[in-house]
Amino acid sequence: MITGKNYIGNVLASTGKTTFKTFNPQTNTENNTIYTEVSDVEIQKAVELATEAYKVFKDVSGIKKSEFLNKIADEIEALGDELIKTYCSETGLPKSRALGERGRTIFQLRSFANLVKEGSWVEATIDTAQPDRQPIPKVDIRKMMLPLGTVVVFGASNFPLAYSTAGGDTAAAFAAGCPVIIKSHPMHAGTGELVASAIIKAASKTGMPNGVFSNLNSSGIEVGIKLVQHPQVKAVGFTGSIRGGRALYNMAAQRPEPIPVFAEMGSVNPVVILPNAAKNKGADWAKTYAGSITLGSGQFCTNPGLILGLKGDDLTNFIHVLSEEIVKIEPTCMLHPNIIGAYESNKTKMQEQQGLKIIATLNKDVANNYGRQIITTVEGVTFLKNTTLHQEVFGPFSMVVQCENTAQLEEIISNLEGQLTGTILAGNNELENFSTIVDALQNRVGRIIYNGVPTGVEVCQAMVHGGPYPASTDSRFTAVGINSIKRWVRPFSFQSWPNELLPNALKNENPLGISRVIDGKTTTDSV
Repeated sequence: MITGKNYIGNVLASTGKTTFKTFNPQTNTENNTIYTEVSDVEIQKAVELATEAYKVFKDVSGIKKSEFLNKIADEIEALGDELIKTYCSETGLPKSRALGERGRTIFQLRSFANLVKEGSWVEATIDTAQPDRQPIPKVDIRKMMLPLGTVVVFGASNFPLAYSTAGGDTAAAFAAGCPVIIKSHPMHAGTGELVASAIIKAASKTGMPNGVFSNLNSSGIEVGIKLVQHPQVKAVGFTGSIRGGRALYNMAAQRPEPIPVFAEMGSVNPVVILPNAAKNKGADWAKTYAGSITLGSGQFCTNPGLILGLKGDDLTNFIHVLSEEIVKIEPTCMLHPNIIGAYESNKTKMQEQQGLKIIATLNKDVANNYGRQIITTVEGVTFLKNTTLHQEVFGPFSMVVQCENTAQLEEIISNLEGQLTGTILAGNNELENFSTIVDALQNRVGRIIYNGVPTGVEVCQAMVHGGPYPASTDSRFTAVGINSIKRWVRPFSFQSWPNELLPNALKNENPLGISRVIDGKTTTDSV
Protein backbone atom coordinates (compact mmCIF):
# COMPACT_ATOMS: atom_id res chain seq x y z
CA MET A 1 0.00 0.00 0.00
CA ILE A 2 1.30 3.43 -0.97
CA THR A 3 1.03 6.05 1.77
CA GLY A 4 2.86 9.04 0.28
CA LYS A 5 5.08 9.18 3.37
CA ASN A 6 8.83 8.91 3.89
CA TYR A 7 10.61 5.94 5.41
CA ILE A 8 12.88 7.32 8.12
CA GLY A 9 14.52 4.05 8.94
CA ASN A 10 11.64 1.66 9.54
CA VAL A 11 9.15 4.39 10.50
CA LEU A 12 6.76 6.13 8.10
CA ALA A 13 6.77 9.91 8.59
CA SER A 14 5.25 12.97 6.90
CA THR A 15 5.83 16.11 8.96
CA GLY A 16 6.90 18.20 5.96
CA LYS A 17 4.75 20.98 4.49
CA THR A 18 5.43 20.52 0.77
CA THR A 19 3.34 18.00 -1.17
CA PHE A 20 3.29 16.79 -4.76
CA LYS A 21 1.80 14.15 -7.04
CA THR A 22 3.25 11.92 -9.74
CA PHE A 23 2.06 12.14 -13.34
CA ASN A 24 0.76 9.59 -15.83
CA PRO A 25 2.14 10.63 -19.23
CA GLN A 26 -0.08 8.15 -21.09
CA THR A 27 -3.32 9.69 -19.79
CA ASN A 28 -1.72 13.13 -19.42
CA THR A 29 -3.17 13.44 -15.92
CA GLU A 30 -1.85 13.51 -12.37
CA ASN A 31 -2.02 10.33 -10.32
CA ASN A 32 -4.12 10.45 -7.16
CA THR A 33 -1.66 9.85 -4.32
CA ILE A 34 -0.30 12.89 -2.49
CA TYR A 35 3.36 12.63 -1.46
CA THR A 36 4.88 14.64 1.39
CA GLU A 37 8.37 16.00 0.93
CA VAL A 38 10.74 15.07 3.73
CA SER A 39 11.32 17.74 6.38
CA ASP A 40 14.69 18.95 7.66
CA VAL A 41 14.07 17.17 10.96
CA GLU A 42 13.38 13.91 9.12
CA ILE A 43 16.52 14.31 6.98
CA GLN A 44 18.59 14.72 10.12
CA LYS A 45 16.95 11.71 11.74
CA ALA A 46 17.54 9.53 8.67
CA VAL A 47 21.24 10.43 8.59
CA GLU A 48 21.63 9.86 12.34
CA LEU A 49 19.98 6.45 12.07
CA ALA A 50 22.21 5.52 9.13
CA THR A 51 25.31 6.62 11.02
CA GLU A 52 24.38 4.41 13.98
CA ALA A 53 23.39 1.54 11.68
CA TYR A 54 26.80 1.69 9.99
CA LYS A 55 28.54 0.83 13.26
CA VAL A 56 26.73 -2.52 13.18
CA PHE A 57 26.16 -3.11 9.47
CA LYS A 58 29.83 -2.73 8.49
CA ASP A 59 30.63 -5.86 10.50
CA VAL A 60 27.66 -7.96 9.35
CA SER A 61 28.93 -11.18 7.81
CA GLY A 62 28.80 -11.86 4.11
CA ILE A 63 26.33 -14.67 4.74
CA LYS A 64 23.95 -12.35 6.60
CA LYS A 65 24.25 -9.61 3.97
CA SER A 66 23.54 -12.24 1.34
CA GLU A 67 20.35 -13.20 3.18
CA PHE A 68 19.35 -9.53 3.33
CA LEU A 69 19.89 -8.96 -0.40
CA ASN A 70 18.06 -12.14 -1.38
CA LYS A 71 15.18 -11.23 0.92
CA ILE A 72 14.90 -7.80 -0.74
CA ALA A 73 14.58 -9.61 -4.08
CA ASP A 74 11.92 -11.90 -2.58
CA GLU A 75 9.94 -8.97 -1.20
CA ILE A 76 10.06 -7.09 -4.50
CA GLU A 77 8.68 -10.16 -6.25
CA ALA A 78 5.95 -10.37 -3.60
CA LEU A 79 4.74 -6.87 -4.50
CA GLY A 80 3.28 -8.46 -7.64
CA ASP A 81 0.98 -6.53 -9.94
CA GLU A 82 0.73 -3.49 -7.69
CA LEU A 83 4.35 -2.63 -8.43
CA ILE A 84 3.95 -3.17 -12.16
CA LYS A 85 0.75 -1.10 -12.39
CA THR A 86 2.26 1.72 -10.36
CA TYR A 87 5.42 1.69 -12.48
CA CYS A 88 3.40 1.98 -15.69
CA SER A 89 1.13 4.71 -14.32
CA GLU A 90 4.13 6.85 -13.37
CA THR A 91 6.26 6.37 -16.50
CA GLY A 92 4.06 5.71 -19.52
CA LEU A 93 6.25 2.70 -20.20
CA PRO A 94 4.63 -0.62 -21.20
CA LYS A 95 4.11 -3.60 -18.89
CA SER A 96 6.77 -5.60 -20.74
CA ARG A 97 9.38 -2.95 -19.89
CA ALA A 98 8.28 -2.95 -16.24
CA LEU A 99 8.56 -6.74 -16.02
CA GLY A 100 11.95 -6.73 -17.70
CA GLU A 101 13.32 -4.03 -15.42
CA ARG A 102 11.96 -5.78 -12.34
CA GLY A 103 13.72 -8.96 -13.46
CA ARG A 104 16.97 -7.10 -13.95
CA THR A 105 16.68 -5.49 -10.51
CA ILE A 106 16.12 -8.85 -8.85
CA PHE A 107 19.02 -10.38 -10.77
CA GLN A 108 21.33 -7.57 -9.61
CA LEU A 109 20.35 -8.13 -5.98
CA ARG A 110 20.92 -11.87 -6.19
CA SER A 111 24.25 -11.36 -7.98
CA PHE A 112 25.52 -9.24 -5.12
CA ALA A 113 24.11 -11.75 -2.64
CA ASN A 114 26.24 -14.46 -4.26
CA LEU A 115 29.28 -12.18 -4.30
CA VAL A 116 29.24 -11.38 -0.59
CA LYS A 117 28.34 -14.92 0.43
CA GLU A 118 31.51 -16.19 -1.28
CA GLY A 119 33.51 -13.31 0.21
CA SER A 120 36.69 -13.00 -1.84
CA TRP A 121 35.61 -9.58 -3.15
CA VAL A 122 37.27 -7.92 -0.12
CA GLU A 123 40.66 -8.49 -1.81
CA ALA A 124 42.38 -9.74 1.34
CA THR A 125 46.13 -9.32 0.96
CA ILE A 126 48.70 -10.47 3.51
CA ASP A 127 52.41 -9.73 3.63
CA THR A 128 53.81 -11.70 6.52
CA ALA A 129 56.53 -10.42 8.81
CA GLN A 130 60.20 -11.11 8.22
CA PRO A 131 61.87 -10.07 11.49
CA ASP A 132 65.29 -11.28 10.30
CA ARG A 133 65.25 -9.33 7.04
CA GLN A 134 68.32 -7.16 6.52
CA PRO A 135 68.99 -4.32 6.72
CA ILE A 136 65.50 -3.52 8.02
CA PRO A 137 63.06 -6.09 9.48
CA LYS A 138 59.73 -6.42 7.65
CA VAL A 139 56.54 -5.99 9.69
CA ASP A 140 53.29 -7.90 9.16
CA ILE A 141 50.87 -5.93 6.92
CA ARG A 142 47.35 -7.06 6.01
CA LYS A 143 44.96 -5.22 3.70
CA MET A 144 41.27 -5.52 2.78
CA MET A 145 38.38 -3.39 1.58
CA LEU A 146 36.20 -1.63 4.15
CA PRO A 147 32.85 0.18 3.55
CA LEU A 148 32.88 3.97 3.30
CA GLY A 149 29.81 4.72 5.42
CA THR A 150 26.39 6.17 4.63
CA VAL A 151 25.68 6.36 0.89
CA VAL A 152 23.06 8.68 -0.63
CA VAL A 153 21.58 7.35 -3.88
CA PHE A 154 19.55 9.53 -6.23
CA GLY A 155 16.75 7.72 -8.06
CA ALA A 156 16.98 7.91 -11.87
CA SER A 157 14.11 9.24 -13.98
CA ASN A 158 14.45 6.67 -16.77
CA PHE A 159 14.92 3.49 -14.68
CA PRO A 160 12.51 3.51 -11.71
CA LEU A 161 13.66 0.04 -10.62
CA ALA A 162 17.10 -0.91 -11.97
CA TYR A 163 18.79 2.44 -11.22
CA SER A 164 16.68 3.67 -8.34
CA THR A 165 15.44 2.54 -4.92
CA ALA A 166 16.80 -1.03 -4.93
CA GLY A 167 18.84 -0.64 -8.11
CA GLY A 168 22.49 -1.28 -8.78
CA ASP A 169 23.86 1.55 -6.61
CA THR A 170 21.82 0.46 -3.60
CA ALA A 171 22.54 -3.25 -4.04
CA ALA A 172 26.27 -2.59 -4.35
CA ALA A 173 26.30 -0.30 -1.31
CA PHE A 174 24.44 -2.85 0.84
CA ALA A 175 26.83 -5.57 -0.34
CA ALA A 176 29.78 -3.39 0.69
CA GLY A 177 28.30 -2.83 4.16
CA CYS A 178 27.06 0.75 3.66
CA PRO A 179 23.66 2.01 4.83
CA VAL A 180 21.69 3.72 2.04
CA ILE A 181 19.50 6.80 2.01
CA ILE A 182 17.46 7.11 -1.19
CA LYS A 183 16.49 10.51 -2.54
CA SER A 184 13.46 9.17 -4.38
CA HIS A 185 12.78 10.55 -7.85
CA PRO A 186 9.57 12.63 -7.83
CA MET A 187 8.44 11.22 -11.18
CA HIS A 188 8.02 7.73 -9.71
CA ALA A 189 7.59 8.26 -5.98
CA GLY A 190 4.93 5.54 -5.73
CA THR A 191 7.15 2.93 -7.36
CA GLY A 192 9.91 4.06 -5.03
CA GLU A 193 7.79 3.73 -1.90
CA LEU A 194 6.65 0.22 -2.81
CA VAL A 195 10.24 -0.92 -3.34
CA ALA A 196 11.28 0.87 -0.15
CA SER A 197 8.64 -1.08 1.77
CA ALA A 198 10.18 -4.29 0.39
CA ILE A 199 13.64 -3.25 1.62
CA ILE A 200 12.29 -2.34 5.08
CA LYS A 201 10.53 -5.71 5.37
CA ALA A 202 13.66 -7.54 4.27
CA ALA A 203 15.78 -5.64 6.79
CA SER A 204 13.39 -6.54 9.60
CA LYS A 205 13.14 -10.20 8.63
CA THR A 206 16.93 -10.63 8.41
CA GLY A 207 17.81 -8.65 11.53
CA MET A 208 19.50 -5.66 9.92
CA PRO A 209 19.87 -2.52 12.10
CA ASN A 210 17.22 0.18 11.94
CA GLY A 211 18.52 2.97 9.70
CA VAL A 212 20.28 0.69 7.23
CA PHE A 213 17.80 2.16 4.74
CA SER A 214 15.64 5.28 4.42
CA ASN A 215 13.51 6.54 1.53
CA LEU A 216 13.03 10.31 1.26
CA ASN A 217 10.50 12.08 -0.98
CA SER A 218 11.39 15.32 -2.69
CA SER A 219 9.85 17.36 -5.50
CA GLY A 220 12.86 19.64 -6.02
CA ILE A 221 16.61 19.89 -5.53
CA GLU A 222 16.78 21.19 -1.97
CA VAL A 223 16.63 17.79 -0.24
CA GLY A 224 19.42 16.44 -2.42
CA ILE A 225 21.60 19.46 -1.62
CA LYS A 226 21.11 19.00 2.13
CA LEU A 227 21.97 15.31 1.92
CA VAL A 228 25.16 15.81 -0.10
CA GLN A 229 26.30 18.56 2.25
CA HIS A 230 25.57 16.59 5.43
CA PRO A 231 28.87 15.81 7.19
CA GLN A 232 27.81 12.26 8.09
CA VAL A 233 27.14 11.27 4.46
CA LYS A 234 30.23 9.59 2.99
CA ALA A 235 29.46 8.97 -0.70
CA VAL A 236 26.87 9.67 -3.41
CA GLY A 237 25.47 7.69 -6.34
CA PHE A 238 23.71 9.50 -9.19
CA THR A 239 22.34 8.64 -12.63
CA GLY A 240 21.06 11.53 -14.70
CA SER A 241 22.04 14.69 -16.55
CA ILE A 242 25.48 16.25 -16.84
CA ARG A 243 24.13 19.41 -15.23
CA GLY A 244 22.74 17.55 -12.21
CA GLY A 245 25.71 15.23 -11.76
CA ARG A 246 28.26 18.03 -12.10
CA ALA A 247 26.40 20.15 -9.52
CA LEU A 248 26.50 17.31 -6.99
CA TYR A 249 30.15 16.60 -7.78
CA ASN A 250 31.12 20.24 -7.19
CA MET A 251 29.07 20.41 -4.01
CA ALA A 252 30.70 17.30 -2.57
CA ALA A 253 34.18 18.56 -3.44
CA GLN A 254 33.56 21.85 -1.65
CA ARG A 255 32.63 20.25 1.67
CA PRO A 256 35.08 20.60 4.58
CA GLU A 257 35.49 16.83 4.17
CA PRO A 258 35.09 16.17 0.43
CA ILE A 259 33.36 12.91 -0.51
CA PRO A 260 33.20 10.90 -3.75
CA VAL A 261 30.28 11.30 -6.13
CA PHE A 262 29.89 8.45 -8.56
CA ALA A 263 27.72 9.98 -11.26
CA GLU A 264 26.76 8.41 -14.57
CA MET A 265 25.76 11.29 -16.82
CA GLY A 266 25.36 12.22 -20.47
CA SER A 267 26.52 10.24 -23.50
CA VAL A 268 25.90 10.37 -27.26
CA ASN A 269 27.47 6.92 -27.75
CA PRO A 270 29.21 7.46 -31.11
CA VAL A 271 28.80 4.84 -33.82
CA VAL A 272 31.40 4.59 -36.60
CA ILE A 273 30.25 2.97 -39.82
CA LEU A 274 33.31 2.01 -41.87
CA PRO A 275 33.27 2.02 -45.71
CA ASN A 276 32.80 -1.70 -46.33
CA ALA A 277 30.05 -1.93 -43.72
CA ALA A 278 28.26 0.99 -45.39
CA LYS A 279 28.75 -0.56 -48.83
CA ASN A 280 27.80 -4.17 -48.11
CA LYS A 281 25.33 -3.89 -45.22
CA GLY A 282 24.43 -0.20 -45.08
CA ALA A 283 20.71 -0.78 -45.59
CA ASP A 284 20.61 -3.51 -42.96
CA TRP A 285 22.47 -1.37 -40.43
CA ALA A 286 20.16 1.55 -41.18
CA LYS A 287 17.10 -0.55 -40.33
CA THR A 288 18.76 -1.85 -37.17
CA TYR A 289 19.71 1.63 -36.02
CA ALA A 290 16.28 3.07 -36.72
CA GLY A 291 15.05 0.62 -34.08
CA SER A 292 17.88 1.36 -31.66
CA ILE A 293 17.45 5.14 -31.88
CA THR A 294 13.71 4.95 -31.15
CA LEU A 295 13.86 2.15 -28.55
CA GLY A 296 12.11 3.35 -25.41
CA SER A 297 11.66 6.77 -27.06
CA GLY A 298 15.43 7.13 -27.01
CA GLN A 299 15.41 7.40 -23.21
CA PHE A 300 18.39 5.13 -22.61
CA CYS A 301 21.81 6.34 -21.47
CA THR A 302 23.30 4.25 -24.30
CA ASN A 303 21.06 5.60 -27.06
CA PRO A 304 23.06 6.05 -30.33
CA GLY A 305 22.86 9.82 -30.73
CA LEU A 306 25.82 10.19 -33.08
CA ILE A 307 26.77 8.25 -36.24
CA LEU A 308 30.09 8.93 -37.97
CA GLY A 309 31.01 7.83 -41.50
CA LEU A 310 33.13 8.70 -44.51
CA LYS A 311 31.38 10.86 -47.09
CA GLY A 312 30.37 9.07 -50.29
CA ASP A 313 27.58 7.26 -52.09
CA ASP A 314 27.49 4.40 -49.59
CA LEU A 315 27.06 6.70 -46.59
CA THR A 316 24.46 8.69 -48.55
CA ASN A 317 22.53 5.46 -49.16
CA PHE A 318 22.78 4.56 -45.45
CA ILE A 319 21.35 7.98 -44.54
CA HIS A 320 18.57 7.59 -47.10
CA VAL A 321 17.47 4.17 -45.78
CA LEU A 322 17.76 5.35 -42.17
CA SER A 323 15.53 8.34 -42.95
CA GLU A 324 12.95 6.04 -44.58
CA GLU A 325 12.97 3.48 -41.81
CA ILE A 326 12.89 5.85 -38.85
CA VAL A 327 9.55 7.39 -39.86
CA LYS A 328 7.94 3.94 -40.20
CA ILE A 329 8.29 3.39 -36.46
CA GLU A 330 5.37 4.42 -34.30
CA PRO A 331 6.42 6.92 -31.63
CA THR A 332 6.04 6.00 -27.98
CA CYS A 333 5.28 7.82 -24.77
CA MET A 334 8.09 9.66 -23.01
CA LEU A 335 8.49 9.59 -19.24
CA HIS A 336 7.04 12.95 -18.24
CA PRO A 337 5.97 16.30 -19.71
CA ASN A 338 9.23 17.75 -18.34
CA ILE A 339 11.23 15.10 -20.21
CA ILE A 340 9.53 15.70 -23.54
CA GLY A 341 9.69 19.44 -22.93
CA ALA A 342 13.47 19.21 -22.56
CA TYR A 343 13.63 16.97 -25.63
CA GLU A 344 11.74 19.47 -27.78
CA SER A 345 13.85 22.35 -26.46
CA ASN A 346 17.16 20.57 -27.12
CA LYS A 347 15.92 19.45 -30.54
CA THR A 348 15.10 23.04 -31.45
CA LYS A 349 18.50 24.20 -30.23
CA MET A 350 20.18 21.67 -32.50
CA GLN A 351 18.05 22.64 -35.49
CA GLU A 352 19.12 26.25 -35.05
CA GLN A 353 22.81 25.37 -35.50
CA GLN A 354 24.26 26.53 -38.79
CA GLY A 355 25.00 23.70 -41.22
CA LEU A 356 22.73 21.12 -39.61
CA LYS A 357 20.24 19.51 -41.99
CA ILE A 358 17.08 17.62 -41.04
CA ILE A 359 16.82 14.52 -43.19
CA ALA A 360 13.89 12.76 -41.50
CA THR A 361 11.31 13.75 -38.96
CA LEU A 362 7.88 12.49 -38.03
CA ASN A 363 5.35 15.15 -38.99
CA LYS A 364 2.06 13.44 -38.17
CA ASP A 365 0.04 14.22 -35.07
CA VAL A 366 0.90 12.16 -32.02
CA ALA A 367 -0.63 11.75 -28.59
CA ASN A 368 0.37 13.97 -25.69
CA ASN A 369 3.89 13.28 -24.39
CA TYR A 370 4.85 11.13 -27.39
CA GLY A 371 8.27 11.98 -28.80
CA ARG A 372 8.68 12.50 -32.56
CA GLN A 373 11.89 10.93 -33.85
CA ILE A 374 14.32 12.93 -35.94
CA ILE A 375 17.50 12.27 -37.94
CA THR A 376 19.89 15.07 -38.84
CA THR A 377 23.19 15.32 -40.70
CA VAL A 378 26.14 17.68 -40.75
CA GLU A 379 29.52 18.00 -42.44
CA GLY A 380 32.57 16.90 -40.44
CA VAL A 381 34.22 20.33 -40.55
CA THR A 382 31.08 21.96 -39.17
CA PHE A 383 30.81 19.39 -36.39
CA LEU A 384 34.42 20.01 -35.36
CA LYS A 385 33.92 23.77 -35.11
CA ASN A 386 30.64 23.72 -33.16
CA THR A 387 30.74 21.83 -29.86
CA THR A 388 27.02 22.45 -29.33
CA LEU A 389 26.52 19.71 -31.92
CA HIS A 390 28.41 17.29 -29.64
CA GLN A 391 25.83 17.45 -26.85
CA GLU A 392 23.26 14.79 -25.97
CA VAL A 393 19.62 15.22 -26.96
CA PHE A 394 17.81 12.86 -24.59
CA GLY A 395 15.16 11.23 -26.75
CA PRO A 396 14.72 9.65 -30.23
CA PHE A 397 17.28 11.90 -31.93
CA SER A 398 20.43 11.05 -33.85
CA MET A 399 22.94 12.92 -36.00
CA VAL A 400 25.00 11.56 -38.91
CA VAL A 401 28.35 13.29 -39.36
CA GLN A 402 29.79 13.05 -42.87
CA CYS A 403 33.59 13.05 -42.62
CA GLU A 404 35.87 14.06 -45.48
CA ASN A 405 38.48 11.38 -44.78
CA THR A 406 39.90 9.03 -42.15
CA ALA A 407 42.06 11.78 -40.65
CA GLN A 408 39.03 13.97 -40.04
CA LEU A 409 37.09 11.02 -38.61
CA GLU A 410 39.92 10.36 -36.15
CA GLU A 411 40.10 14.06 -35.24
CA ILE A 412 36.37 14.17 -34.53
CA ILE A 413 36.50 11.10 -32.31
CA SER A 414 39.52 12.45 -30.43
CA ASN A 415 37.71 15.73 -29.75
CA LEU A 416 34.53 14.17 -28.38
CA GLU A 417 33.80 14.35 -24.68
CA GLY A 418 33.93 11.08 -22.72
CA GLN A 419 31.23 8.55 -23.57
CA LEU A 420 29.72 5.40 -22.09
CA THR A 421 29.99 3.44 -25.33
CA GLY A 422 31.46 3.53 -28.79
CA THR A 423 30.50 1.23 -31.67
CA ILE A 424 32.30 0.24 -34.86
CA LEU A 425 30.40 -1.26 -37.78
CA ALA A 426 32.88 -3.00 -40.09
CA GLY A 427 33.02 -5.42 -42.97
CA ASN A 428 35.05 -8.63 -43.04
CA ASN A 429 38.74 -7.99 -42.26
CA GLU A 430 38.13 -4.24 -42.43
CA LEU A 431 38.91 -3.38 -38.84
CA GLU A 432 42.65 -4.00 -39.11
CA ASN A 433 42.94 -1.14 -41.61
CA PHE A 434 41.43 1.33 -39.15
CA SER A 435 43.49 0.72 -36.02
CA THR A 436 43.94 4.45 -35.39
CA ILE A 437 40.16 4.88 -35.36
CA VAL A 438 39.79 2.03 -32.89
CA ASP A 439 42.50 3.52 -30.66
CA ALA A 440 40.92 6.98 -30.76
CA LEU A 441 37.50 5.58 -29.87
CA GLN A 442 38.91 3.42 -27.07
CA ASN A 443 40.36 6.56 -25.47
CA ARG A 444 36.93 8.21 -25.37
CA VAL A 445 34.63 5.44 -24.13
CA GLY A 446 34.13 2.87 -21.38
CA ARG A 447 32.83 0.08 -23.63
CA ILE A 448 33.47 -0.55 -27.33
CA ILE A 449 31.05 -2.62 -29.44
CA TYR A 450 31.76 -4.42 -32.69
CA ASN A 451 28.95 -4.81 -35.22
CA GLY A 452 26.09 -4.28 -32.80
CA VAL A 453 24.05 -1.59 -31.10
CA PRO A 454 24.92 0.18 -27.83
CA THR A 455 21.41 -0.05 -26.38
CA GLY A 456 21.31 -2.88 -23.88
CA VAL A 457 23.62 -3.17 -20.86
CA GLU A 458 24.32 -6.74 -19.80
CA VAL A 459 24.58 -7.15 -16.03
CA CYS A 460 27.73 -9.24 -15.71
CA GLN A 461 31.17 -9.16 -14.15
CA ALA A 462 32.94 -8.02 -17.34
CA MET A 463 30.61 -5.07 -18.01
CA VAL A 464 31.93 -1.52 -17.76
CA HIS A 465 29.15 1.04 -17.55
CA GLY A 466 31.10 4.24 -17.15
CA GLY A 467 33.71 6.13 -19.08
CA PRO A 468 35.80 9.30 -19.27
CA TYR A 469 34.12 12.47 -18.00
CA PRO A 470 31.31 13.44 -18.50
CA ALA A 471 30.08 9.91 -19.13
CA SER A 472 30.96 9.40 -15.47
CA THR A 473 32.81 11.30 -12.76
CA ASP A 474 35.40 8.53 -12.37
CA SER A 475 36.25 6.31 -15.32
CA ARG A 476 38.00 3.76 -13.08
CA PHE A 477 34.66 2.37 -11.94
CA THR A 478 31.54 0.78 -13.40
CA ALA A 479 27.95 1.46 -12.35
CA VAL A 480 26.76 -1.97 -13.53
CA GLY A 481 27.82 -5.46 -12.47
CA ILE A 482 29.29 -6.82 -9.26
CA ASN A 483 32.52 -4.82 -9.65
CA SER A 484 30.49 -1.68 -8.97
CA ILE A 485 30.86 -2.58 -5.28
CA LYS A 486 34.35 -1.05 -5.48
CA ARG A 487 32.84 2.45 -5.52
CA TRP A 488 31.62 2.10 -1.92
CA VAL A 489 34.76 0.75 -0.25
CA ARG A 490 38.30 1.88 0.54
CA PRO A 491 41.47 -0.13 1.07
CA PHE A 492 42.62 -0.40 4.69
CA SER A 493 45.74 -1.95 6.21
CA PHE A 494 46.35 -3.53 9.63
CA GLN A 495 50.00 -3.48 10.70
CA SER A 496 51.38 -5.92 13.30
CA TRP A 497 47.84 -6.57 14.52
CA PRO A 498 47.05 -9.48 16.90
CA ASN A 499 45.59 -12.35 14.90
CA GLU A 500 42.59 -12.82 17.21
CA LEU A 501 41.58 -9.16 16.74
CA LEU A 502 41.80 -9.13 12.95
CA PRO A 503 38.70 -9.33 10.72
CA ASN A 504 37.97 -12.92 9.72
CA ALA A 505 39.09 -12.18 6.16
CA LEU A 506 42.63 -11.50 7.39
CA LYS A 507 43.09 -14.07 10.16
CA ASN A 508 45.84 -16.64 9.78
CA GLU A 509 43.46 -19.59 9.69
CA ASN A 510 41.23 -18.08 6.95
CA PRO A 511 37.95 -19.03 8.65
CA LEU A 512 35.95 -17.73 5.67
CA GLY A 513 37.79 -19.98 3.21
CA ILE A 514 38.16 -17.09 0.75
CA SER A 515 40.81 -16.55 -1.89
CA ARG A 516 43.60 -14.29 -0.60
CA VAL A 517 47.01 -13.08 -1.72
CA ILE A 518 49.66 -14.18 0.77
CA ASP A 519 53.21 -13.01 0.11
CA GLY A 520 52.38 -12.54 -3.55
CA LYS A 521 50.65 -15.90 -4.06
CA THR A 522 46.89 -16.30 -4.58
CA THR A 523 45.64 -19.08 -2.32
CA THR A 524 42.89 -20.22 0.03
CA ASP A 525 45.45 -21.67 2.42
CA SER A 526 46.00 -20.46 5.96
CA VAL A 527 49.09 -18.45 6.83
